[in-house]
Amino acid sequence: EPAGMDYFCAQVQQKDVGRRMQVGQELLEYLGDPARSSDLEQDQQRLDKVIDELTAWVNSSNFKVALLGLDVLGAFVERLSGRFKPYIGTVLLPLIDRMGDAKDQVREQAQNLILKLMCEAAPPMYIWERLAVGFKHKNYRSREGVCLCLVATLNIYGAQPLILSKLVPHLCIAFGDSNSQVRDAAILAIVEVYRHVGEKVRIDLTKRGIPPGR
Repeated sequence: EPAGMDYFCAQVQQKDVGRRMQVGQELLEYLGDPARSSDLEQDQQRLDKVIDELTAWVNSSNFKVALLGLDVLGAFVERLSGRFKPYIGTVLLPLIDRMGDAKDQVREQAQNLILKLMCEAAPPMYIWERLAVGFKHKNYRSREGVCLCLVATLNIYGAQPLILSKLVPHLCIAFGDSNSQVRDAAILAIVEVYRHVGEKVRIDLTKRGIPPGR
């Protein structure tokens, strides 16, 4: 009989890279076929376990495993949509880490999954309230990635669903970041905010002691 959630719950715990690659592909096929994956949500604990394990894949030092983990989690988001919301806290921290990855492809995929969460699992601001910790991440690429993710969010959703007054202070701190790429990304994000809300931002920045020339 075709593999179901019991099988995947056992298999995602494998540490062998080759086996993970195989199981990941099987999981993608399973999730892509609603008729086959009717037992997806039968057992909540089993589902929790699978998503926890896939989150560990995203953290893998093997970039192929990390990318596959991101793909499979994306497929779970598509299938569960709003029902994925309880897992957002679990998956976001690894995604912030991966936005700091050395490989462009991994950084891109991590950002795409964050944007997919906003689209399918929870409102953008719900995600941003949990994503904002990334502005203080120890890896400069992650800090840069969070700024760029804000640019992407504004491009897709505009300013309406966001409480920008909660996010602008983080950008102001990032203006003084020790890394020039983070500073540039923060400026890019503020320009994007300005494009959406206009002069209010300039006034806000002045109040925060950002020099007028800046």
